[in-house]
Amino acid sequence: MSNWNAVRPGEVEISLPDSFDAGVYFIGRIRTPFKSREECPKSTAQSTAVGRVEIDPRFAAGLKGLELYSHAFLLYWMDQARRDLIAQVPAHLGVPRGTFALRSPVRPNPIALAVVELLSIEGTTLTVRSVDCLDGTPLIDIKPYFSSTDSIADARRP
Repeated sequence: MSNWNAVRPGEVEISLPDSFDAGVYFIGRIRTPFKSREECPKSTAQSTAVGRVEIDPRFAAGLKGLELYSHAFLLYWMDQARRDLIAQVPAHLGVPRGTFALRSPVRPNPIALAVVELLSIEGTTLTVRSVDCLDGTPLIDIKPYFSSTDSIADARRP
């Protein structure tokens, strides 16, 4: 088992502010087959796992029309991630990179963005494919995926 909180040579820890600038409402929870961080895929692109998104009933009206889409973005809070590293050394790179130049869950605000396939919506439960987070992860928001604006064919990356 790896030590998720170990600081690698070249990584930079910071002290976090004493207070928060904003608050969020968790609108539900994501149910997945992943019970530990070691089980989680690195990204939704590496996952075909099916999960459920359970929406708090008070937000049910916000789902109206979502069934028209094949895919959606899930924004969720990685509640078990470290928040105090501002530079990291990814194991696959071996050199330091700034947290904002990585897709790592370790960040000051551990917000994740994932594109999932919508398989069904029944009441306040969405069944989705390509989940990559821990079971019980808090959900911040859902947005429909628009291939016309959410995909940039010639985007640059290292």
